[in-house]
Amino acid sequence: MLLANDAMHNTLFFSDVMARGSYPNYARALFARRGWDLDITSDDLEALSAGCVDYVGFSYYMSHTVDSAAAADVSTSVENSDAHMVPNPFLRATEWNWTIDPEGLRYMLKVFDERYGKPQFVVENGIGIIETLDGEGTVADDARIDYLGSHIAQMRRAVEEDGVQLMGYTPWGCIDLVSFTTGELRKRYGFIYVDRNDDGSGTGKRFRKKSFYWYKHVIETNGEEL
Repeated sequence: MLLANDAMHNTLFFSDVMARGSYPNYARALFARRGWDLDITSDDLEALSAGCVDYVGFSYYMSHTVDSAAAADVSTSVENSDAHMVPNPFLRATEWNWTIDPEGLRYMLKVFDERYGKPQFVVENGIGIIETLDGEGTVADDARIDYLGSHIAQMRRAVEEDGVQLMGYTPWGCIDLVSFTTGELRKRYGFIYVDRNDDGSGTGKRFRKKSFYWYKHVIETNGEEL
């Protein structure tokens, strides 16, 4: 439990500072352990306190799991929590081993709400999949529909059951593009298929996927019909 808590500090440090207007105690303790003497004036601290964000915007794609039994020294886990990450055998994953965990999105919405009490905006959420264009000029990307639909359903539960103030949601993304994390075109995220491959071949033409029409209907029904 201690390692899991410390691992969350890696995720929450920047939002803690921006939403609360001060450096959290766990960060101050880490700075002291590392011998870091920050050159911060009282005016800096006042500006930080006065400049809190009005809402929390964040991206969510997957969850992570840590193995506390593998930690030789829990006190170092804030600095090196990635070393303790392990696969979650209870979740499905993509070809790039990104876990599919819609309940994790609801969990984070609740964490941010209980931690900061501010409105939230999910600015990115999506799944990268290897896809090919079929003979009818489209892609039957049911995996994307299932991924996005299940995450939207969890956002609804966060709003209706947990009282989360959710301002909006924007999925990633509207069109296939080069993946930021891997530099690949074959890792496709969009509602629109782009006929271009990693080696540069392809026509560059665009084709609407099955998810394009599905999400259009989701918007038209304001999320009532997934």
